[in-house]
Amino acid sequence: MVAVSAAAAVPADTAARLGGPALTCNGAEVAGTQDGIPAYSNRFRGSWPGVKKDAGYVPGPYADETPLFTITAQNAAQYAARLSAGELAMLKRYPQTFRMNVYPSHRDFGELDRTCKLARQNALTAKLVDDGRGVSGKAGAVPFPIPNNGLEAIWNVANAGRVWTEDAICDIADVYAGGQVAWGRQHYRTLALNNDPHADRSYRDRIAAHFYVKYLLPERDRGFVAVGYQPNDYADDATRSWQYLPGTRRMRQAPEVGFDYPVPPAGFRTADDDYGFNGSPERYDWKLVGKRELYVPYDNFRINDPSIKYADLIGKHSVNPDDMRYELHRVWVIEGTLKPGLRHIYSKRVIYADEDTWLAVLADNDDARGQLWRVAMITYHYSQQAQAWHRGVSLYHDLTAGTYEAGYLVNESRQWWALNTRMSPIEFTPEAAVRSGH
Repeated sequence: MVAVSAAAAVPADTAARLGGPALTCNGAEVAGTQDGIPAYSNRFRGSWPGVKKDAGYVPGPYADETPLFTITAQNAAQYAARLSAGELAMLKRYPQTFRMNVYPSHRDFGELDRTCKLARQNALTAKLVDDGRGVSGKAGAVPFPIPNNGLEAIWNVANAGRVWTEDAICDIADVYAGGQVAWGRQHYRTLALNNDPHADRSYRDRIAAHFYVKYLLPERDRGFVAVGYQPNDYADDATRSWQYLPGTRRMRQAPEVGFDYPVPPAGFRTADDDYGFNGSPERYDWKLVGKRELYVPYDNFRINDPSIKYADLIGKHSVNPDDMRYELHRVWVIEGTLKPGLRHIYSKRVIYADEDTWLAVLADNDDARGQLWRVAMITYHYSQQAQAWHRGVSLYHDLTAGTYEAGYLVNESRQWWALNTRMSPIEFTPEAAVRSGH
């Protein structure tokens, strides 16, 4: 268990290295390696040459590249040192359908000046508070760019740089072992106050983010609306949600919607599976294992292409591997072990966070017996509209049941992501949910 310290995160001379020749603003190593990881270039900031529109799908700056090689079940042993336990398990479980196309690695998208300034400040002043159920520091950058322990590292994952607001209609494919697909569709809106580029906010402010979800499919759930918020500090607060039930035309406060609450429509993932890990870290003892060089989902622009139809994208055991992109990157390995006496369906979880962004790209989750059970793969692309990394298709594989969920699909959506447009907290109240549910 990590002892929660009130001391400053790092010495001043160490913090001064952030944004310099050795460390990026997020604490990543600037240097590359001789075998495939490039040096951090910082050459794209907010956009890149050749972008043809300010919003909507674009193929990204690497669209003309072809795979360097493909990892399959047959050659997995050759690459095992650079594969996560979950990736190896997927290759073994689905030898005929799962493979990994590995492309050249890139580290070109830099942090904005504001983010760097806040990260340097946090390195000196941010602390774990309330027995690790909250942090102090300036919102808008990770609190601990040079983490001392696993708890600090998982708080970085929770506060990795993302978009400020999001408004989209997303599809969900829940794929059963026989290949049958149950479809969901949601109007999804978020207001992440911590990421507001125009605001001066602290992690001591009460609310981190607001959310709104209106169910459009399946038909049995049409008109159901959930709104709520996620706090910054879980010591005396929790993720709160209110639900509008179209059958009764009534609003109710939902029961606990954090931790291992099964997420509709199929319950193939938990509430804290979102983004690889999401919510309060309090039920786990967290260990910072260190860094590994792994082949991970990265620069996944293509998977969101509207020309790719779901019939071609959604496979029996995972998405079409030709629409996924993997690159070699350094990742932080953060291990959470369920505390004695506390409840969660995952007895252990391993989060793999990209060193450049702190975004979780992979997550391995064990069942109560300590066996690897669920494997999450989260894709991201850099949004020219938001000038930030944005989550795309998110995959949650159940190795035991042979099922998986592909969420945040927009390929055939009638409403693409609108990002970093102004929203107000009043749009996320129970009253707003009632109005939208009618």
